[in-house]
Amino acid sequence: MTVTAPLLPPLQIGPHTIDSPVVLAPMAGITNRAFRRLCREYGEDGLAAAGSPSRGASGSGCLFVSEMITSRALVERTPISMKLIEHGPEETPRSIQLYGVDPGTVGAAVRMLVEEDRADHIDLNFGCPVPKVTRKGGGAALPWKADLFRGIVRAAVREATPAGIPVTVKMRVGIDADHETFLDAGRAAEQEGAAAVALHARTAAQAYSGQADWSRIAELKEAVTSIPVLGNGDIWSADDALAMVEQTGCDGVVVGRGCLGRPWLFTDLAAAFAGSRVRVEPTLREVCRVLRRHAELLADFHEDEGRGCRDIRKHIAWYTKGFRVGGELRHRLGLVDSLADLDALIDTLDLDQPWPGEAADGQRGRAGSPRVVALPDRWLVSRELDGAQQAEVAQAELSVSGG
Repeated sequence: MTVTAPLLPPLQIGPHTIDSPVVLAPMAGITNRAFRRLCREYGEDGLAAAGSPSRGASGSGCLFVSEMITSRALVERTPISMKLIEHGPEETPRSIQLYGVDPGTVGAAVRMLVEEDRADHIDLNFGCPVPKVTRKGGGAALPWKADLFRGIVRAAVREATPAGIPVTVKMRVGIDADHETFLDAGRAAEQEGAAAVALHARTAAQAYSGQADWSRIAELKEAVTSIPVLGNGDIWSADDALAMVEQTGCDGVVVGRGCLGRPWLFTDLAAAFAGSRVRVEPTLREVCRVLRRHAELLADFHEDEGRGCRDIRKHIAWYTKGFRVGGELRHRLGLVDSLADLDALIDTLDLDQPWPGEAADGQRGRAGSPRVVALPDRWLVSRELDGAQQAEVAQAELSVSGG
């Protein structure tokens, strides 16, 4: 094992020291408590494998963020929102991502999290490209309205700061190539007291298609100088993460689709940033062991074995990517409704298959194709809200969490 000096210093998010400058991106239906636990354990394994112990009592291996929680739904205490903000005892810091389009509602949601001691870090979602979000003026559409963006960041920081809870911002390059917002939004977030900004280097119109333009991360790093700038987009391996840092000068990376069905990517990432070449290449037997444990953790999270098994179905193709499994067996694995059924199907596999290399590496999740972004009426006419839009936005909060 070759170990050199760490590539980057620990990431500082407010009072929190993140030993590996790596953040798990919020993903709807994915980054619940069960998946975060798997990723956290592998991140700790990576530090241990690199011989890099935690840098003190306040240190944390990587930062693992919840899936998106809607501010209105949280204030209304909907059961799914209350479930999604649950954290395990091992989760430190407890990190929650909030979505909202109204400063008052976002402020109330942050106040609730603070007063009830439910979070140690809050991330604000200004990057979601999903039509049901952007057509309400939220997610990646919102920074176009500069004053509204500032108001939401300001409200969140105002409520969180007295408790020492840092607020960060995650965003995209803009709505499309003709309506970029990331530089203005990054500077505004910095001025309003955000503890860090993260950029997914695509526009909303690109969704997840094409390639992320990492040069935009470098631009943001030049524009925002007093707080960390994190890069996101097309990190499929630890080497990709190292390349992003080298090319952009960013202070850390945010990893989303690259860890789907591959939570051990956090071992690779933690080791890489600690200066080690340790990389995990599991056999199918080891992959299935992780898959089985993920299903158990989901059953525990949902407090229902059947529901946990239905939830694991979407992960199975990601876990088995590149391995010789067969179409019929993949189909049957995608219909499991009990842990016993999952065990029986796993037992029929050739579990001694080695890691398939390139066949299992690279892109995961749907890339989709470029599209016209769904927006509120007359949204692009001005960067300020008009009276009708202001009334519309105030009523536009999503009432469902989790994307």
